[in-house]
Amino acid sequence: MRNQDDILDYIRRAKEGDNSAKSYLFSCNEPLLKSIINRFKGKGVEYDDLYQIACIGFLKAITNFDASFGVKFSTYTVPMVIGEIKRYMRDNGAIKVSRTLKILANKINRYIEAYQTTHNDSPSVDDIAKKFDISGEEVVVALDSAKMPLSLYDKFEDEDETRELIDKVPSVDKEDELLTKIHLGNIIDSLNEREKKIVILRYFRDRTQSEIAENLGLSQVQISRLENKIIDKIRLKF
Repeated sequence: MRNQDDILDYIRRAKEGDNSAKSYLFSCNEPLLKSIINRFKGKGVEYDDLYQIACIGFLKAITNFDASFGVKFSTYTVPMVIGEIKRYMRDNGAIKVSRTLKILANKINRYIEAYQTTHNDSPSVDDIAKKFDISGEEVVVALDSAKMPLSLYDKFEDEDETRELIDKVPSVDKEDELLTKIHLGNIIDSLNEREKKIVILRYFRDRTQSEIAENLGLSQVQISRLENKIIDKIRLKF
């Protein structure tokens, strides 16, 4: 692989439609693409299909990469390719969900709707876990299986301190965590100004929906609906 300046020049040329530059970037990063694909082998999708999907994600990485991100192109590429493969597997039913999990997800969905009607707000993950006598992790899995909007940064009470749902998820490799944060940052940057403001106020400045509603001149119900739509949009891009 050439030095970083040379790579950036190839990326610039590839963005401008230079197929030879794209081919060079593909050849340099093919081992990386194959290592990503190997994570998804044996999950119902043929290897050749996975390779083609990975290539689509790689092309998106070329198109969206910006040197100002402060990361190597190969580092930026990983979450883009993984996200593309996961979307394909989800949309094409390669990720199977058990009947029991579907039933639980439907029950939780009905509970959320009833709770919102009664309390004019959404229940926390902790509320749902207590209602169904399950763990926070099981709530996350059930809701994710139904493709319901849910943020890993939802708050819940845990032993007299407020924590985030992501704290309940088993720890991951530091590199994977960094890549996830980079990818999430890119997705947030792609939101429109109002959506971005809601995300920043809600999850980075710990403002309540009522406080955000007052700030934006909207009702708390409107903020709740917007927040759910934003979370759904973010999840679809992962």
